[in-house]
Amino acid sequence: MTRITVLSMLLCLLLVPAGFGLALPLDDGVAGGIRAMLEEVSAPVEIEVSGCRISTFSVIPELYERRSYRPFWTNSDAIDQMIRAIGEIYLEGLDPDDYHLREILRLRSTARDGGIASDPMAAASLDLLLTDAFVRLAYHSMCGKEDPVTYHPQWNVTAKIDETDPVEFIEQRISSPSITKTIRELKISHSYYEGLKWALAEYRMLRSSGGWEPVPEGPTLKRGMADPRVEALRRRLALTDDLPEASAEPMNFDLALERAVMRFQGRHGLKPDGVAGKNTIAAMNVTVQDRIDQIRVNLERARWALRGIDLDERYVLVDIAGFRVIYLQGNMVIWSSRAQVGQPYRDTPVLRSAIVHVEFNPAWVVPPGIFQKDILPELLKNRGYLKKKDLKVIDNRGKAVDPKTIDWHNYVNRPFPYMLRQTPGENSALGRIKIYFPNEYLVYLHDTPSKALFEEEDRTISSGCIRVERPLELAELLLDDPSRWNMRRIEEAAESGRNQKVRLPRPVTILLMYWTVEVGQDGTIYFKKDPYDRDGLVLEGLGRDEDIRPTTDDMYTSHGTK
Repeated sequence: MTRITVLSMLLCLLLVPAGFGLALPLDDGVAGGIRAMLEEVSAPVEIEVSGCRISTFSVIPELYERRSYRPFWTNSDAIDQMIRAIGEIYLEGLDPDDYHLREILRLRSTARDGGIASDPMAAASLDLLLTDAFVRLAYHSMCGKEDPVTYHPQWNVTAKIDETDPVEFIEQRISSPSITKTIRELKISHSYYEGLKWALAEYRMLRSSGGWEPVPEGPTLKRGMADPRVEALRRRLALTDDLPEASAEPMNFDLALERAVMRFQGRHGLKPDGVAGKNTIAAMNVTVQDRIDQIRVNLERARWALRGIDLDERYVLVDIAGFRVIYLQGNMVIWSSRAQVGQPYRDTPVLRSAIVHVEFNPAWVVPPGIFQKDILPELLKNRGYLKKKDLKVIDNRGKAVDPKTIDWHNYVNRPFPYMLRQTPGENSALGRIKIYFPNEYLVYLHDTPSKALFEEEDRTISSGCIRVERPLELAELLLDDPSRWNMRRIEEAAESGRNQKVRLPRPVTILLMYWTVEVGQDGTIYFKKDPYDRDGLVLEGLGRDEDIRPTTDDMYTSHGTK
């Protein structure tokens, strides 16, 4: 799905006006000024109004043509509400200056009463900028500022927006009695998103108070040690509420500090051993500005994804960066388990699908990519590899082929005409169960014999599929049939060795998402590593966060508009 696809349902930005038609004469005040500005160009390209780029030109001409170029923003209260909405977009991690805030405030001061009597051209510019800001703000609030396809070519998380004429959609909402209420209703309403907004405010407050000083590098610190660096460690942990109490001996690493270090480690995806080693100190020394940027990136990802989620719906979330699989009912976490995900060069894709069946004792058919990258190199070194892994060669009629009759060197750069299949068993790559959801990348949830790897901090291990630590428990939740598929029956089916597919009574939505920040139900903020190095690209698209923002009240007062 592309950005244009979502836009066609809401703002479109693809509408090319057929013609401007009859309208008020050019000298007829504000309407004439608006018409003159829109007729300066005859193609759907970006234009400038009062030095600001109008980015929604494809929808704006038709929007104004339908009302004979009469201005929208003739009500002073509506203008003030729009200015406030632009200012408050900062709380969402977006930049008010992307919505012409400075120029709108300047023009608002010039044309304080709507501009018709004092300066029609200034009022026309103000009207166009407010309308462009409204359209952009509405779209960004609903679907995000950036195009997710730019970062995830496989993106298919379609927003649930009613099909409608985009010009009519905007016209109805821009003419609503309350701009404040309209903008609020367009924003994402989800506990994850609200938690991120709260975290953003918290870390901006930390920044405004000076942030934190880095903990000096040096030898590993642990309980029982006395070291001047321990005092710096205490100050750092106290700032983020990991260490709730002071100490009479600040240079001594005591039990309370050990617990604080463990809490910090648990919030940052580190092994919670209470020892402040190199990796733990490095995580503490990430700047508050970088943490703010990390939160803003995830707010943008939430805008991309969460509009399509029904809060009353059961769904499975694969938290790729957090190496977890979570089962939710609305906003409530019902079940959670550790997971292993794709290696950085074989990343687990971001997508949406629906789980349709579980399969006990599945056979593994080796995907072509894994055959070329993993299996064939091993085969060329060791012809006993197939037997060791219990892999059989099968032709297109399902008959076994003797691997000794195959010249494997022929398929280094050519398609392999057979398939490799691993029979079900204790050492099968898929373990005892596979949880299937249709997708073009051939990834799914499954069991694994490599259970020791769940203890690793960095679990980017697989070839793209998601290995689940406790998959039978998830199967019980998905099948949702206590009489036929309770845990005892599920364990029996898994241990029988017999291949069996069981359809779910109804499909369950699954989201494979890449979050690097999370806020727990108790308000705890968790920062994760960025295993696929994706945060920086999204941040570049959003732009950096400024240190100081005036409040919207300050904006109004300084421009004499209150």
